[in-house]
Amino acid sequence: MLSHLLTRGTNKTMKILWATDIHLNFLRTSEVEQFCAQIIEGQPDIVLIAGDIAEAPKLTRYLAMIEQQLPCPVYFVLGNHDYYHGSVASTRSEVEQLTTRFNQLNYLPLSGIVNLTSSSCLIGHDSWADGRYGDYAHSDVKLNDYRLISELSGLDSAELLKQLNAFGDEAAAYFKAILPLALKQYRHVILLTHVPPFQQAAWHEGQSSDDNYAPHFSCKAVGDVLLEVMSEHPDCFLQVLCGHTHGAGVCQKLPNLQVITGAAEYHDPQVQPAIYIE
Repeated sequence: MLSHLLTRGTNKTMKILWATDIHLNFLRTSEVEQFCAQIIEGQPDIVLIAGDIAEAPKLTRYLAMIEQQLPCPVYFVLGNHDYYHGSVASTRSEVEQLTTRFNQLNYLPLSGIVNLTSSSCLIGHDSWADGRYGDYAHSDVKLNDYRLISELSGLDSAELLKQLNAFGDEAAAYFKAILPLALKQYRHVILLTHVPPFQQAAWHEGQSSDDNYAPHFSCKAVGDVLLEVMSEHPDCFLQVLCGHTHGAGVCQKLPNLQVITGAAEYHDPQVQPAIYIE
C-alpha cells in the first residue's frame, strides 16, 4: 500500500513539501526569505509546517511573512516553542484571528478534514508531550517550556504532569473524533502534528529517546488513539508527520501506521524530502 500511495516520480497528482522546527526567530529577514525561496524552487502544491515556527511575541509576524512569500496553500500546527513568552490560549487565539485575514494560511486544528486527492486527506493538531512514556518521576530533564509558557510555569512536578496530561488528552480527543471521520471518506490520511506519538518515533541522533527524555518528547495519549483507530481500519493507511526532537527517523508502528519525524537544526531550517500522492 505504501508504494502505491507515496511515489517519487512523475506520475503524481500532488507534491507536498514540509518542514518542522524551523525557528524563524533565529534568522534574519533575508534568511527567512531564502528559506521560502528554497520551498518555492521545489514547486509544491501545498506546504506543511509541523510547529516550532517562532516564539509567541513574533509568531504572527513570521506566519504573515510565510503567507506573503509562498504562492501555495500552507497548513500548519504549532509547537511548544511557539508559545514561549506567552500562553497557549492567547497564542492560539492570535493565530486564529490572523488566519481569518489570509486565504492561503491555514491552522490545521481549525481546518478539519482537508481534501488532497480523491483518496487522500490531511488532518492535524499541535499535540503535546504528555509525560506518560518513559519515567517522568525520575527524569532530570527540565525544558524551557516549564519556565516560558504561562500554563506550565511555577508548577511543582505533580501539577506539571497533570497539565501535560491534559494537553496530551486534548490532542488525543481531537484525533479520536476526527480520524474515524476522515477514514470513512479517504483510504490515505496524512496527519500533521508537532510531538511524536510514540517513544520509538522520538528520534535523536539516530536513536529513539530513552526513558529520561521520552516523557518530554512524545505523546502517549495520541499514540494510543492512533493505534486503536488504525487497528480498526486495516485497509486504510495513516502517515504521521511530526518533529519536536530535531532528529530524523521513520517508525512503522503498524503495517498501516507510519510516523516520519523530520530533521531540524537551529539557524538552518530544512525542507524535508517531498511527498508525492497519486
